[in-house]
Amino acid sequence: MTIANLYQSRVTTAQEAVKVIKSGERIFLTGNVSVPQTLLAALVEYAPQLSNVEICQALTVGSADYVSPQMAGHLRVNSMFISANIRKAVQAGHADFTPVLLSEFPLLFKNGALPLDVAVVHVSTPDEHGFCSFGVEVGLTKSAAESAKIIIAEVNEQMPRTLGDAFIHISRLTHIVPVNYPIPEHKMTADGDSQVIEKIAGYVASLIPDGATMQLGIGSIPDAVLKFLHQKKDLGIHSELFSEGVIDLVNLGVLTNARKSLHPGKIVAGFVLGTKRLYDWIDDNPMIEMHPTEYVNDPFVIAQNERMVAVNSAIEVDLTGQVCADSIGTKLYSGAGGQLDFIYGASRSRGGVPIIALPSSATLRDGTMLSKIVPMLKPGAGVVTTRNHVRFVVTEYGIADLYGKTIRQRAQALISVAHPQFREDLLRQAKELNYA
Repeated sequence: MTIANLYQSRVTTAQEAVKVIKSGERIFLTGNVSVPQTLLAALVEYAPQLSNVEICQALTVGSADYVSPQMAGHLRVNSMFISANIRKAVQAGHADFTPVLLSEFPLLFKNGALPLDVAVVHVSTPDEHGFCSFGVEVGLTKSAAESAKIIIAEVNEQMPRTLGDAFIHISRLTHIVPVNYPIPEHKMTADGDSQVIEKIAGYVASLIPDGATMQLGIGSIPDAVLKFLHQKKDLGIHSELFSEGVIDLVNLGVLTNARKSLHPGKIVAGFVLGTKRLYDWIDDNPMIEMHPTEYVNDPFVIAQNERMVAVNSAIEVDLTGQVCADSIGTKLYSGAGGQLDFIYGASRSRGGVPIIALPSSATLRDGTMLSKIVPMLKPGAGVVTTRNHVRFVVTEYGIADLYGKTIRQRAQALISVAHPQFREDLLRQAKELNYA
């Protein structure tokens, strides 16, 4: 059978494809901007005929009809990272959250901890050899898809063909649904005061040496850092994700990947978030290597990159250096993501620079200002990066180097980068806790 004949033999409609999903089954849903929109809409339409179907996912971008109250008893999401579109459902108990490091997310399926019946994925059109690329989302999807008994795929003419360990053969796809729609765009939002973000980014950039390999997590701070790197030399990327800010650095000859000790000459990542400009740029680009997350985020792989710089954010940091990044007290907010993977990997790298970057304060809707440097984390807050892993903490007021420091020295350093309005009170509470 030719590739074309094999492909055509598996083509069906979204409505027909989702009928292979049975009550009580567990399915995987591709996430980020690669959510298979046509298949997901068909599944929501078909859901009233199903009961107790579990949808495993991580971060998803787009509407969340599949976690609406009408889906109760039919579909239930089990997310390993809480994205904004399902946050209220998780907090209300209408969806589930499974804490896991991003490096271990695909292993839950691969090793059988969460056996998968069906994977619902989104891929590019096949090449002449019959291989489809997972495109903008490889990291969390490839191993999960390969672990499922049935793979239902949207094959999108507008999905970029990314290279690396990013392919699946059409013979593995049990149902093919051809589609043709643009990949959703997702700009890094300027969450918070832009002047504060710029100051933080400037301090972070000052810690990045020439020849560094960088991981830049999700959010406005990591994205802003890229603007301060134009005078650096021979930078590289090994990151769970990247956005379009890297394009300008490549064009300027700053981001060459030439001095990477692992995958020299290549940008290595698991997924991308950005605009059409980025999607067009990564299409069939030999500089880009996409890999499964259990490889990209493995701390012992990350550590092989010399001068590895990891930049991640936080909700709050206590005076001993404990970093909360996944909850506000007991209220679940996001997840561990790749923070600890990269903080630990960078700390084990020769010349590595692990960074937690956050604004010194936050303002509530009623105008109340809160310090994000706190004596103690809120009751029930999740510790994502432990006090044993943390090194640099950066705010708009400077850099606190906590490595090898006592609790008293840490408290002093963190108070010095806290918002001035809170420093006196922080010092008082540090003394009460015998931290000063």
